[in-house]
Amino acid sequence: MAFHHLALVTRDARATHVFYTRAMGFELVKTVVGATPAGGWAKHFFYETGRGELMAFWELHDESIPDAYPTAISTGIGLPEWVNHVAFAADDVADLERRRARLLAHGYDVLEIDHGWCRSIYTRDPNGTLVEFCTTTRAFDADDRRRALEALHDAKPPLEAPGPKPKLHEAEVEPVHRRAARGEA
Repeated sequence: MAFHHLALVTRDARATHVFYTRAMGFELVKTVVGATPAGGWAKHFFYETGRGELMAFWELHDESIPDAYPTAISTGIGLPEWVNHVAFAADDVADLERRRARLLAHGYDVLEIDHGWCRSIYTRDPNGTLVEFCTTTRAFDADDRRRALEALHDAKPPLEAPGPKPKLHEAEVEPVHRRAARGEA
């Protein structure tokens, strides 16, 4: 089952918008502005990510909410950034390569990893959240399903052999959301 939307918070709606429209290629399709329960207000804005699914952000204006809340979904709660992240589907390896080129052109470094069963590229959004595009490169079979269940129930499962070394692609330009903040992008 597909998800309808994922909602996260931002303290910089403009930078978030620039990143998700220009660098990620998503389209803003809806913004809802409404009162909060404590008497403030909030914007809830939604981006079409593909296949009918949405990514949404909250911009909060409510005195009952502290100003210094973290926005990164992993590091904000003390975890390494790779733990909680948002992974979007790429159609195939060619689509993944196009998305990598787009992110680099918009100023975002990209980490590429071949996981053996899928390939992924990763970058950070302006909120500090790790975002991923991923494409499955081989079908799962009965053995995969059996080993998955065994590993899930094993209190100390064996480590898998390391795959190919991740590759860092460094952008040659400053991130688009920073250029846009200065009126340059």
